Amino acid sequence: MKKNNRSALLLALIYVVFLVGGMYLGYRLLSRPEFERSKQVTAANTEAERVEDIIHIIKKKYVDEVSTSHLKSDTPIDSILNQLDPHTTYLPPSKAEELSQSLDGNFEGIGVEYYILNDTLLVTNVLKDGPAFSSGLRQGDKILKIDSVVVSGRSLPRSEVTGRIKGKKGSYVKLQVLHQGLNNPVLLNIRRGRVEVSSIDAAYMLNAETAYIKISRFGANTDADFVNAIRALKTKGMKKMVLDLRDNGGGYLSAATGLANQFFPENKLIVYTEGKHEPRTDYFTTGGAEFAQGKVAVLINENSASASEIFAGAIQDLNRGIIIGRRSFGKGLVQEQFAFEDGAALNLTVARYYTPLGRSIQKSYKNGLKAYQHEIEDRLNTGELTAENKQIDSINKTMPYVVKNGKRVFAGGGIQPDIYVKLDTTGYNKFYAGLQSKNVMIDFVFDVLSERYNADQLSQNLSAFAISEQDFADFLKYAKQKQVVGDVKQINAAKPLIYNALKILLCKFYLGDNGYYRALNLNDNAVKQALNALQ
Repeated sequence: MKKNNRSALLLALIYVVFLVGGMYLGYRLLSRPEFERSKQVTAANTEAERVEDIIHIIKKKYVDEVSTSHLKSDTPIDSILNQLDPHTTYLPPSKAEELSQSLDGNFEGIGVEYYILNDTLLVTNVLKDGPAFSSGLRQGDKILKIDSVVVSGRSLPRSEVTGRIKGKKGSYVKLQVLHQGLNNPVLLNIRRGRVEVSSIDAAYMLNAETAYIKISRFGANTDADFVNAIRALKTKGMKKMVLDLRDNGGGYLSAATGLANQFFPENKLIVYTEGKHEPRTDYFTTGGAEFAQGKVAVLINENSASASEIFAGAIQDLNRGIIIGRRSFGKGLVQEQFAFEDGAALNLTVARYYTPLGRSIQKSYKNGLKAYQHEIEDRLNTGELTAENKQIDSINKTMPYVVKNGKRVFAGGGIQPDIYVKLDTTGYNKFYAGLQSKNVMIDFVFDVLSERYNADQLSQNLSAFAISEQDFADFLKYAKQKQVVGDVKQINAAKPLIYNALKILLCKFYLGDNGYYRALNLNDNAVKQALNALQ
């Protein structure tokens, strides 16, 4: 296989997001604990006035000394920000609101997840405390109309569907729904409300003493959600923990420090921040930790960024636990959000953060935005992500930092794990990539397998459950209908991956996020390494 094709396939593997899964990729706003929307709100009437406001904020707040004399009011906003750093961004109102809701852990709507299957709006999850559940909407139902608009049998963009279902608290949306197993649709008049979503994706016992907790983002309520989760797990015998921060793109700094506070005694330095216009600010633990004694393993990978790295850095520097996986993203910049009256916002880098030992883990962006965006691909091409035991050459090893137990750790380029676990690409080929790109596995689970199996069949013996050979034969026919075909060699190589993917997606549909991760982790090498390390 040519190098470029291989890189494309492997990148697809790294960044694949099952639309129904709990994965959270990319990186999100990193803010200070006292973060609020800035008081420097302006009512700019023209684009030129908005640019002038942005230039003024950069002069007063940017992390480094920067010359703005050459910037004019007719300079495009993106052109200005591209001269700064990769994480300073301007968000239009819709994007700013979406980000805010994601991190705040709540939104205004009806509390439903859905998937567009063959031009039909299929309900895949209904939050039990939400308005949709109270009104009788259930998983497996099909939404035919939203208010007066027919949505089934039409190729509507997902954004248009989302815009019609979400809305202000107290307003109503009328849904024509076909309940699963019935022939005649019903009309549900649902009053929208504020829906709270936990930032803990999964929390369950891996064995009699070890719990698994998955956190995909650091939101406003992560600390409280975590405390509730571990208190429940303690009643089940938890003494050790595997904390999964893989693909956690970050979030609020206050959430990262709040989570770290649950693992350390009082008055431990967790992180500090400093910038050109921001004096050094230290963040210490305040006491009252819920898990100050038990062993902990933290899982990270190349998509673990910002707040995830703050937490992992504190765990590593203070010798509190073991870090397992692959080198983290390498984002050591702090953004503050400056909001405008029309709802748009400027996320400006105002400081750098440093781990307790003084490490800055920000990777270089001196070669420009394009090189920065392709840095993960470079790790693939050098074999860093897939080697059996890769030594990380891109970490700055000229000045090591020494942990209390004598272990050496390094600055720049992310957090390097204590135990490396390679990206397993066995069986990942062109056929499997085609299945992913066209969502064939998800479609087959919702369209076919969900009718053949039920929650009881999965939950009774999850580790032994597997789809049948007939299911797989039907799947290949289904894939062919979707114009995804492979030769015998490709199909046989990808078969174990397909079996596993169909199983975990089916578990997601019937058993929720907890079921999804229970199934996923049965064959997860990093989780296995963590269990071994915690013995």
